[in-house]
Amino acid sequence: MTLIEELKLRESYFDTTDPAIEEYLENNKVTFYLGCDPTGDSLHVGHLFTYIVMKRMEQYGHHPVLLVGGATGLIGDPKMQGERKMLTLEEVKKNALSLKNQIHDLFGVDSMVDNYDWVSQISLLDFLRDIGKEFNVSTMLNKDVVKSRLDVGISFTEFSYQILQALDWYKLYKDCNCTVQLGGQDQWGNITAGSDLIRKKCGSEAKVYGLTVPLILKSDGTKFGKSEDGKSVWLDEKKTSPYEFYQFWMNIPDSDVIKRLKQFTFLSLEEIALLEKEMNACLEARIPQKRLAFEVTSFVFGKEKASRAKHLSEALFSGKIESLSVEEIEMSLLDLPHLTGEISLLDALVSLKLASSKREAREFIQNGAVSLFEKKITDMNLILSKDLAKEGRYILIKRGKKKYAVICF
Repeated sequence: MTLIEELKLRESYFDTTDPAIEEYLENNKVTFYLGCDPTGDSLHVGHLFTYIVMKRMEQYGHHPVLLVGGATGLIGDPKMQGERKMLTLEEVKKNALSLKNQIHDLFGVDSMVDNYDWVSQISLLDFLRDIGKEFNVSTMLNKDVVKSRLDVGISFTEFSYQILQALDWYKLYKDCNCTVQLGGQDQWGNITAGSDLIRKKCGSEAKVYGLTVPLILKSDGTKFGKSEDGKSVWLDEKKTSPYEFYQFWMNIPDSDVIKRLKQFTFLSLEEIALLEKEMNACLEARIPQKRLAFEVTSFVFGKEKASRAKHLSEALFSGKIESLSVEEIEMSLLDLPHLTGEISLLDALVSLKLASSKREAREFIQNGAVSLFEKKITDMNLILSKDLAKEGRYILIKRGKKKYAVICF
C-alpha cells in the first residue's frame, strides 16, 4: 500500500498540486515541511490531525521539517471573518519557544526552523524587488480567503501573508531540498503560491508538490476540536487535563467514531474494522470510543496518564462514585478542578467553574443538578466543611451528568 493509498483509506487526503506525488513519494525519501504560526503557546486538537499525517509520512521514511512562523505569526494568516488581533514581537517569541518545545516533546521531531530567522534579515527593498516582483496581484486577489474579504476589506499586511509563506517554501527548497509542503485544505492558496514562486525562481524543472488534508468537521458541520462547553481542547495538560482530553474523545458520536479512529490513531485498518463490528453489535458499550480515547490520550500525554484518565472516567460514569478510595480521589486531583479549604457550596460552584454565577448556582441546586458524591443537595446555604469529607480529606462535587470537582482538606 502506498502512502497516498493509506491516507485516502484513512480519510486523511484532500488534494495535491500534482497527482504524480503518489509515485514520487513511493520511489523517493523526501524532505517535507509543515508550518504552524505561534498565535498561541500550545497546539490544540484542531492542529493534531495534520501532525498525525506528518507522523504517517515519517513512518514511510520521509523526513519532516516543522516550521514555527515567528515572522508570519506577526502578520497573521487572513481569516474569512476579519482581521486577526496583532501580537507583539515578545508575545510571538514566547509562543514560538513554547510551540517548539511542545512539538519536540509530542512528535519527536528535531528538525525545526523559525521563519523569523530569515524574514527579519530581508530589507523592504530586497523583498519587493526579489520576491514581490514574482507575484501577480490578480492571482493573489483570486485566492478564496482574499476574495471573501474584498467587500469588508483586507489590510495590505494580511494580503501579503501568502507571499511570506511562499518565501518559506522557497527558502527550505534551496537550503534542504524540501520538495513537499503538507497543510490543511484551507492552506491551498498559500501552498500554490509557494510552488509557483519556486518554479519562477528556480526554473520549470523544479519539481515540488503540495499535499493537503481535509478540514475536520463534526457531523453537524461545525468546527471540530471544541469541548461540549465550547472550550478549545489543547495538547497542553495545563490547559486541558488528560481526563478532560480523554472525555472529549469519549464524547465522539457513533456516526464519527470510526472515521476518527482512522484519522487520529495508528491502529491498523483491520483492527478498526473489527472495532466497527463490535460497535454495530452493541452500540451502548461504546467500545470504539473507549479505544479512541485511550489511544489518542496515550499519544499526547503518555500511557500512564491515559490509564489514570480511563480509570477515573469509568469510576465517575459508572454511578459508583462512593466506591472511589481516598487514594483514587487524590489521583483525580491532577485531572479535576479542585479547591482547598472550607467554602460555601455557592462559592465553590462558581470558583470551580461549575456555574457561571451564584444565580446560576442556585438554579442548579434548586433543579437537583448538584450532588456531593451521589447525594443530591438542596441546601443553598450549605458550607463544605471537613466533617462532610471522605475520611476528612475530600469532597467530590458533581454538577449535572459530566461535571466534577474536588474540595480538599
